[in-house]
Amino acid sequence: MPVIPEPAKATPDLHVIGAGGHARVIVALAQAAGYRIAGIFDDQPANPALLLGHPVSGSVRDIPDSVDTWAVIAIGSNAVRERLAAQFRQVQWATLIHPAAWVAPDVVVGPGSVVMAGAVLQPGVRIGTHVIVNTLAGIDHDCRLDDYVHVAPGCRLAGNVHLETGVFAGVGCSFIPGVTVGPWAQLGAGAVITGALPGGVTAVGIPARPMRGR
Repeated sequence: MPVIPEPAKATPDLHVIGAGGHARVIVALAQAAGYRIAGIFDDQPANPALLLGHPVSGSVRDIPDSVDTWAVIAIGSNAVRERLAAQFRQVQWATLIHPAAWVAPDVVVGPGSVVMAGAVLQPGVRIGTHVIVNTLAGIDHDCRLDDYVHVAPGCRLAGNVHLETGVFAGVGCSFIPGVTVGPWAQLGAGAVITGALPGGVTAVGIPARPMRGR
């Protein structure tokens, strides 16, 4: 089994932070992984209707900041996840791995991170906190994804790729072996990353190149 934090009980009640489209995916994932939904919380829900049968229960401040509270941040924005995580000191962040994902036995997945259906995490992979590995993403051996990274659906990372804090990799990005992408870089959909990229850039194309300012 992958090395992940153990929940306090087999099926803890889970507080879901966020009420958008990504939250619907997280609710489905959590239920597939055996969690019960304690409630859905959002300060300004765009759509207050039911999320897979669950109503929006209140705002984020209504979540008890306690070691007995289990939660996950169900928001795709890396910066927003970082900001929300900083608001809590004692909450236990659940690590969610879909039963239809394949995760090698020595993989480490940090608190608050989610691994979606169809994702593959090969031996030696290290995942930080509050990371999203989205549907059908492939993470090959010895890759490292630091905190608040988001790997969108269908991305392919060859071995020894390092995505530093806050990197967003758009749908279908591909990475050759051994490349490093600096913190808070954003990679456009379908980009092919063939060399190191600095932090803070937006890179697109084949091969990926930083966009120039207007």
